[in-house]
Amino acid sequence: MNLHALIAAALLLCAPIAHARDAGTPPRAGDAPGGSIPQLQGPITIDGKLDDAAWQGALVQEIGYEIQPGDNIPAPVKTIVRIGYSADALYVAYHAMDDDPSQIRAHLRDRDAAFDDDWVGVFLDTFDDNRRGYELIVNPLGVQSDLIRDETNTDNQEDASWDGLWQSAGQLTPDGYDVEIRIPFSTLRFPTGGEAQRWGIALFRNWPRDKRHQLASRKVPRESNCFQCEWGKYEGFAGARQGRNLEVVPTLAMGKSQSRGAAGQPWQDGDTSIEPGVDISWAPSPAMTLNATINPDFSQVETDQLQLNFNDSFALFYQEKRPFFLEGADYFSSQFDVLYTRQIADPDYGLRITGRTGSGAYGAIVARDATTLLLLPGVLGSGFEQLDQKADVAVGRYRYDFNSHVSVGAIGTFRQGDDYANNVAGVDARWQQGAHTATAQLLHSQSEYPADIVDAYQDELGDDATPAGNAWRAEYAFGNRNWNFDAWHVDIDPGFRADLGFMGQVGYDKSLVGGGHSWFRDDKAFNRINVYADFDITHRYDGQLLEREWEGQVSVQGPKQSNLRLHGMTRQRFWQGTLFDEHYVDVNANYQPNGNLQLGAYAQVGTMIDLDAEKTGRRTMLEFWGNANVGRGIAMDWDLIRQRMRRDGGTAFTATVLNTGGSWQFDPRQRLRLTLQGSEVQRDQALYTDPVDQTARDWAAQMVYSYKVNPHTVVYAGASYGAFMDDDNPDLFGDTRAVFLKLSYGWQP
Repeated sequence: MNLHALIAAALLLCAPIAHARDAGTPPRAGDAPGGSIPQLQGPITIDGKLDDAAWQGALVQEIGYEIQPGDNIPAPVKTIVRIGYSADALYVAYHAMDDDPSQIRAHLRDRDAAFDDDWVGVFLDTFDDNRRGYELIVNPLGVQSDLIRDETNTDNQEDASWDGLWQSAGQLTPDGYDVEIRIPFSTLRFPTGGEAQRWGIALFRNWPRDKRHQLASRKVPRESNCFQCEWGKYEGFAGARQGRNLEVVPTLAMGKSQSRGAAGQPWQDGDTSIEPGVDISWAPSPAMTLNATINPDFSQVETDQLQLNFNDSFALFYQEKRPFFLEGADYFSSQFDVLYTRQIADPDYGLRITGRTGSGAYGAIVARDATTLLLLPGVLGSGFEQLDQKADVAVGRYRYDFNSHVSVGAIGTFRQGDDYANNVAGVDARWQQGAHTATAQLLHSQSEYPADIVDAYQDELGDDATPAGNAWRAEYAFGNRNWNFDAWHVDIDPGFRADLGFMGQVGYDKSLVGGGHSWFRDDKAFNRINVYADFDITHRYDGQLLEREWEGQVSVQGPKQSNLRLHGMTRQRFWQGTLFDEHYVDVNANYQPNGNLQLGAYAQVGTMIDLDAEKTGRRTMLEFWGNANVGRGIAMDWDLIRQRMRRDGGTAFTATVLNTGGSWQFDPRQRLRLTLQGSEVQRDQALYTDPVDQTARDWAAQMVYSYKVNPHTVVYAGASYGAFMDDDNPDLFGDTRAVFLKLSYGWQP
């Protein structure tokens, strides 16, 4: 399949259905509007001061209900909200009062990092379809957070990776704090046409004290499985326009690295890189966005969280952090993880289209990747492999909503190299009404791999250079105020491959059934108690039992925003021809003694498999984590994990991982961040039949300064240092260091 065919396939999948519902669908019977939003008269300066005369003509609302932990009781504090719009933007102002303003939690933070503070927010369902919404949040100092809410994605309903261009300001006042927000219509997607529209809107306030009180402008029943369905219905926005809605973002990334063979040896110059690029974003209509990138800078600025997989047979998952793939990522989600954009490792260029119709959503990506990264799955493990060849990539996704309860979709991922190909296509469906939700998805894949990959991965591929197979899953879930129930089944053929996704296990089927009950105790120290248990069983494609597992847990919410969970598991697990018995208990706890400190701990003890030795032993794991604020702008965080395996009269291994760091936010635009990471694994070689390293140790440090005018106009400057040693390289400690500079400028003609 050539590139033109890939593009055609992607666009075919995302083509809007001809009989899509008209964007101007009238209100449904029984929907009570929250009000009519007026057009403001006169200018408004976004400075956190509610003294502009134009606010006098705004619609006045109140955030009057506490929906958590209280059950739609009167809000404990008063919040007055004003809403209006101009021809090119939506305006929202908050006057948040507090009986004790000294308790207000407000810190200078980076974007999307102030969720533990006091904050106010406006949530927007611009298509009024209870599917996809915007959540825009501001703390008392004007720090922004923004998320995309996807009601159809039960695993990740809120995605903070989206960064919109909007303005906000806040200030503390003698009786609380004030916030002003301006949201340009060019930042939002909404139905085309200049007529009056109806949007779903929720006004929200977070009031964290002994408990985290969530306050809303409308009541939200605890039994509701669709938060967005409970938002108020507001009419207005006649004549709203987006302007040219074109943005060009040139980028420049420069870096210099050095390395040395051992501590004390001279440093040797490595690569020097100067990479210019450009990103272009254009919305030809309010419901559609086109993005293009040429020689893109796909580097990420801050390092990934350090993980260890020395006693895990499956590849590790890392979150996507690259801006081009983050925007609009929710358009491509489905029940299987068939798109993991970090598999598009080094593209020369990329094109993307995302949009909405009156009845659904669509998206497509086309890219030329300079390398081909594979996730090779198996029954008992998976790993990454890289092909030294370019690949053409295309992805298409479309979802059609018959009504507010039923939707169907299609998705396809296609990748073509010189002697390599992987194509995946499938359909999915979702039904949700009241407490009931049912979902299903069916996929088919066809692949072709070069001979050296087939030879190197006999366990995963056998002798088949052109594997093919199906994957399907079906799920039913029930949830109301007190009860929840879940049952699902998944079946994946051994020949199924989703090389652009993150599906590390194939050749198995698995079934699960579970349920739980919650007790709510309003105005009590421990205000929620939940019990849950489930049973699952997994078989290999030939009928061999892989896992039979029972687990259960009890969790409680208490004072000081505390959470405590006690969990236990027992199972039979197949590994390298033998069924082993595993069981453990664990406890997880965290709390906030005050507004500047959060502490957490996790402990686990039980019988587990040492995979390298193919034996069980007694494993203990301890984790301590937390974060602390010093003044308004200094923050520290830490996460220390240590595990130990004892068996056969000795300690088979100990492993330690540390992730820690701190940041100094000088003002809302400037930030200095320091990160330290390290790990150490020690093994008793006498307790292993096959050779293993006795000691492996590494650590890394990074410092980054950032200046952000907005999410697209940014300066990053930083330096990093890393070191590693093991039995084969006992003196190799201090081997790499680098400096980098990254510039981007968002230009709107």
